[in-house]
Amino acid sequence: MSQRVTIDPVTRIEGHLRVDVEVDGGEVKKAWASGQMWRGVETILVGRDPRDAWAITQRICGVCTTVHAIASVRAVENALQMEIPLNAQYIRNMIILAHAVHDHIVHFYHLSALDWVDVTSALQADPGKAAALAESLSSWPGNSKAEFTRVKERLAGFVGTGQLGIFTNGYWGHPAMKLPPDVNLIAVAHYLQALDVQRHANKIVSILGAKTPHIQNVAVGGVANALSIDSQSVLTVERLLAVKGWIDQLSDFVKNVYLIDVAVIGGFYPEWTAIGRGIVDYVSVPDIPLDGKNTRFALPGGHIAAGDLSSFKEISSHDDAYFREGVAESVKHSWYEGGKGPLHPYKGETRPQYTDFDDDGKYSWLKSPTFYDKPMQVGPLPRVLAMVAARHQPTIAYATQALDLVSTVAKTKVGLDALHSTIGRHAARAVACAVQVDELARQWDLLLANMAKGDLTTFNKPLFPKDEVAGVGIHEAPRGVLSHWVVIDDGKIRNYQCVVPTTWNAAPRNEADAPGAYEACLAGTPVAIPDQPLEVLRTVHSFDPCLACAVHVVDTEQRPLVKVKAA
Repeated sequence: MSQRVTIDPVTRIEGHLRVDVEVDGGEVKKAWASGQMWRGVETILVGRDPRDAWAITQRICGVCTTVHAIASVRAVENALQMEIPLNAQYIRNMIILAHAVHDHIVHFYHLSALDWVDVTSALQADPGKAAALAESLSSWPGNSKAEFTRVKERLAGFVGTGQLGIFTNGYWGHPAMKLPPDVNLIAVAHYLQALDVQRHANKIVSILGAKTPHIQNVAVGGVANALSIDSQSVLTVERLLAVKGWIDQLSDFVKNVYLIDVAVIGGFYPEWTAIGRGIVDYVSVPDIPLDGKNTRFALPGGHIAAGDLSSFKEISSHDDAYFREGVAESVKHSWYEGGKGPLHPYKGETRPQYTDFDDDGKYSWLKSPTFYDKPMQVGPLPRVLAMVAARHQPTIAYATQALDLVSTVAKTKVGLDALHSTIGRHAARAVACAVQVDELARQWDLLLANMAKGDLTTFNKPLFPKDEVAGVGIHEAPRGVLSHWVVIDDGKIRNYQCVVPTTWNAAPRNEADAPGAYEACLAGTPVAIPDQPLEVLRTVHSFDPCLACAVHVVDTEQRPLVKVKAA
């Protein structure tokens, strides 16, 4: 008998996501993903100075702040066809990469790992055996018997009080949980260690971006960081040396803990390489520019059709017509005024029109993006597959390392095709993180080398024409392709649209009624206990939903929500 399961809200994400699934015969037959908030930033920006857009758009989210600032300034710079100084690119790149490394670590350990790790099972672990296993896999100093004993005792203290603290409300003991107690203990220990390690990435963003979240240093034309070899009032070599120390600590954790943990856990869940495949049309964009015009990049991107890497078509620059002309958004199943079919973002409209949740009608605040009329999957998996297809050697090396370890643990050969799955998205994200932490160190080297040549320039002044101009700012954000589209007329914003990663992935059905990535990837997912839909959450969490980026809230009645009174 068919059963409707509604998860509302999905937790351990940013924002408000509702997921409905129809379960029959122990698996998902059909799914609906619904964004439950409205994003009104586009409306707020109309009529404003384009130089202010980056500061406003990064308030779309409290987590994905940096990425919106970067995409926004790139959009305006693209409209003006302007070049920025190399130092500005290197500083932006380091902020981007540090933010990404932070995002990946937090996503796996603190937002997703507990879908796979049974915390209470760790109480049956032998710390000595856990240490022996962990130390056989890496040289990470946090893998000692003493450390695992301390973590087990701390966990026992939680349980002894009848409260699991941060581990409350998990589906502990669920039949889909398969890790041995020793591996669960290792994972819990690394969960706690990651809370400390992720701070190093935030420190880097804070130093280079003036604060985090909501960086303050970017500007249309470059960055506001003044560089100096010795002045203590600006960004100095001394501060940059501190940044290098944090990069090294992040690199140690990513390569000796994160990449290994994901591969080991994947090896214990080989059946999940056949679950969550869904949409295998992928798009990613090149990023980490190596020149001032966004035409040369450290990390490639492009389009892959039907999961076939031989179909890879490179997106060569941030002004590539292939990407720019291929994007459109439908609102057929979204709570907006429509009736005009899919619209290119330059002509996009954001006019809310709420109705009730209708399975066959409108049921989400998210629009439905397409690339040349097809829904896409975006994120670390498309990014890694594109880099492999482009023969990016660091990506190939880390992907091979991860898949070899998965194969060893699973005791069967696991190849690249296994990445087209729920567990594969986690593996791809770990691989991407290893590539990005290496690139972070390289960008540090490039900045220091350029400063050593005597080049301390960080800003070029923008000039706005009276005529209408339009531009797109694209960025391969942690969750996937992010694009900001701006139309400027007489120096003011006439139209602004944000097409964000979670809009691509969590989209409702499009103009042709084809499902978005979440909905397609959930089809066929096994569900052992419908009122404990752990398996559904595994697939949804593998995308790292950020609904705050995709939608935002509005009160049409403009009622006061809070009053602040000075003492």
